[in-house]
Amino acid sequence: MDIEKLIEQMTLEEKASLLSGGDFWHTKAVERLGIPATMVSDGPHGLRKQDQEGDHLGINESIKAVCFPAASASAASFDRATELLVNLPEEQYVALLAKLAAGASVTGDEEIVLNARDRAAVGEKVVAAANAKLSGGKLRLSDKTGDFKGGLILHRGSIEANCTAELLVDLRREDMASELAGVLFG
Repeated sequence: MDIEKLIEQMTLEEKASLLSGGDFWHTKAVERLGIPATMVSDGPHGLRKQDQEGDHLGINESIKAVCFPAASASAASFDRATELLVNLPEEQYVALLAKLAAGASVTGDEEIVLNARDRAAVGEKVVAAANAKLSGGKLRLSDKTGDFKGGLILHRGSIEANCTAELLVDLRREDMASELAGVLFG
């Protein structure tokens, strides 16, 4: 079907009729050109179709169709994942931060920037564990604190390596969105 050729052959009235629809769920057909009525659907997070008596209020029964999780539901799940990550048991959290710091270190003498809570609670433990993972590591705890939920920023001069919990979860968001939808809405 050559759509551009069909549009050229349509009258202005026929083109306008496609914008108003034949009924609540279908476009108008343009029989003279063999263009059938096409079903359309609405729904910001999937499809909705009503059988027989369609209404714009959604009062009548809908046919089972596709539903995607609302963005807010997915976002809340990832927020929860961040909270779980930053509230790991201390030993696991220190091990995670040390692994992140050692893995992101290029020179072995960067500063580890933590948020105020983590700096006070586990700062020195993270530095010691990270340096133990590096050959001759001289990482040190920064006097500065960051405004993030957890994780760390490795800092040296004008270069920073962002290993914050928020970024780590966000980097996995796209990969995990469909898996999350299956868990939430199975």
